[in-house]
Amino acid sequence: MTAGKRFDDALEELLVARNPRGMQSLRAALQPGYYRRASALLADARRLLIGTGFPVAGTFETDGPVGAMALYRALEQRGAQCWIACATPLAAELENAFRVLPLQATDRDAAREEATLRLAQVTPDAIISIERPGLAADGRYYNMRGEDISADCGIFDCYLELAECPTIAIGDGGNEIGMGKIAEAVAKLAITPAATSCDELLVADVSNWGAYGLLAYFDLLEATDHLGALRPRELLAFLSSRGSVDGVTRENTLTEDGMDPSAGETIISELRALAAAALREASA
Repeated sequence: MTAGKRFDDALEELLVARNPRGMQSLRAALQPGYYRRASALLADARRLLIGTGFPVAGTFETDGPVGAMALYRALEQRGAQCWIACATPLAAELENAFRVLPLQATDRDAAREEATLRLAQVTPDAIISIERPGLAADGRYYNMRGEDISADCGIFDCYLELAECPTIAIGDGGNEIGMGKIAEAVAKLAITPAATSCDELLVADVSNWGAYGLLAYFDLLEATDHLGALRPRELLAFLSSRGSVDGVTRENTLTEDGMDPSAGETIISELRALAAAALREASA
């Protein structure tokens, strides 16, 4: 087994090790090396569109925006120009600190028109969806409880469907954009699955952690330390002060999917250790 393959396997295993929502079964349905392939798609990208924001209890959840903000900052440090696409109320809370494209359309026809216009304006080299609700086969959106949340969702699916660039999606439950890529495996989960697909699907126990997996590849391949500079508690506090809730508990806490922020910090530490070990092995 090559060093690169060992790193790929270790990273992919780490990110689904807790398995609260069955992501180990989805990992098995994906061709190994999906995080490495996704990072390669971003290597030369200079204009990127990052979609995020999952509606919960009249506001937005912490999982997704933390990873989106982390990716935005890391990609801009690498010289890229980024936009975060999200719906209200998240869009209004981020627009003073990030470039934001508000997702305003609530029906498919209007969404296709909006996506066509915005894609022509931004001309992205890649599109990333992180914890965005994905349309089910019946054209509706559903949360982890099976509740229809279509009225609260701006539509981002059309951006991936109309894209003329690589598309990457990160999810942790089965109802997010991108899960249509492995529809047969997702159909076995106790959830109403999303049907929208993508070029590269990344799974993790918490979608924010999937963003950290991409940062690990940046650090490995470029000898940088984006993970070391990451402060997830600060990002969680930023969102909490603006009305976020935990997607599982629906409470305004500094948690993600019911997990204490220390869980995410542990993942970051373990990813850094994996990258450091791989760099040592490569230089030996």
